[in-house]
Amino acid sequence: MSVLVENEAGVLARVIGLFSGRGYNIDSLTVAPVEDGRNRSRINIVTSGTEMVIEQIKAQLDRLVPVHRVADLTREGPHIAREMALIKVIGSGNNRAEALRLADAFRARVVDATTESFIFEMTGSTDKLDAFVDLMRPLGLAEVSRTGVAAIARGTRII
Repeated sequence: MSVLVENEAGVLARVIGLFSGRGYNIDSLTVAPVEDGRNRSRINIVTSGTEMVIEQIKAQLDRLVPVHRVADLTREGPHIAREMALIKVIGSGNNRAEALRLADAFRARVVDATTESFIFEMTGSTDKLDAFVDLMRPLGLAEVSRTGVAAIARGTRII
């Protein structure tokens, strides 16, 4: 879901309160100002539920006072969704070489390297990041930090 809101104190707390008060789970959450004057922010929320539950969440979000627009990007047409991750792998020898080979195949970029570790930066779909992280586990995966999903409608559609 993409929610356009006033950029003011307490708005995120109200949105989160709506989810927690009704027992809805949030899988991913990103928030950032999206206008020059920084008057409005976009909240991208990844959640799951039946079609009825998603419609109920959307309707309840629409009723919050600082909310300007709510869109369910997965149901309202084509969209682009990306996530960024930093992945730390500690290893040596063959594991180190294999981690570099896989990083190249996944287009992950080395942003830090020591003689014992790499930190990879990777942007893509959640599934792509999950697959890369899974492949790094046996090679010495030590830590992962992810941004959450950012999404926007394709084409001329504006939310």
